[in-house]
Amino acid sequence: MWNWLRQIKDSITQKTTGLMRMQFWREAVEDIYCDNPPHQPVATELWRAVKRHNLTKMWFMKIIDEREKNLDDRAYRNIQALETYAENTQSALLYLTLEMLGVRDIHADHAASHIGKAQGIVTCLRATPYHSTRQKVFLPMDICMLHGVSQEDFIRGKQEKNVRDVIYDIASQAHIHLEHVALDDYLRNMRKVDFNIFHPSLQKKSTLLPLHLYLRSWKKTY
Repeated sequence: MWNWLRQIKDSITQKTTGLMRMQFWREAVEDIYCDNPPHQPVATELWRAVKRHNLTKMWFMKIIDEREKNLDDRAYRNIQALETYAENTQSALLYLTLEMLGVRDIHADHAASHIGKAQGIVTCLRATPYHSTRQKVFLPMDICMLHGVSQEDFIRGKQEKNVRDVIYDIASQAHIHLEHVALDDYLRNMRKVDFNIFHPSLQKKSTLLPLHLYLRSWKKTY
C-alpha cells in the first residue's frame, strides 16, 4: 500500500485522478477494519497483516490524508510543514513497522518519530535535483526566502553560496533529528561537497549500504 500511495503523485496528470485513488485506499482501510477487505491483492495482504499484528488504523489514515494533501504540488511553507508531512508519512510507517515487530514502547515511538522526520527531510533534499528537472521545487519557502533564493535558482541548477546555504539549513534540521545510520551518511557526504545538492556524488547509491547497516545492527549502534 505504501508504494501504491507513493507512486500516485508521479503517475497522474490530473489531481482529480489522484483524489479518486486516495479515496479508494481510504475506503479500503475502512473495509479492512470491518473485516470486509476489497478483492484486491494488496488490500487482502494488508487485511491479513492487520489481523495478525493488530495494527493501528490511525497510522494508515494519517499516511493517506497526508499523501492526499501533497497532491497539490506546492512547496512546503516552512520547515515545520515538511516535518509534519514526514511525521504523518515516514514516521507513521515506522510506527506500523514497530507494531508488526511486537514493539509497543513510548521510547521506541519517540525514536521512530525523529527517524521519520529526518528521513522525510533527507528524501526531500535527495529528490531536489530530480524535481528541478521537472520544473518543480518543494523545499521550504521560508528558508529559501531567508537566503534570497528563488525556485528558479534550483530549476536552473545554480550552485552559488546562498543556494548551498538553503541546503545547509535544511540538512541541519535533519541532523538534529538523526545523527546515525544511513541518513547521516548522506548528510556527511553532502557536507563534503559544501552542500551542493547537484553534485554528481550525491546521486550515487552506496553499494556498501547493506553491509554498513548490518554492521550497525550487529553492534547495536542505531
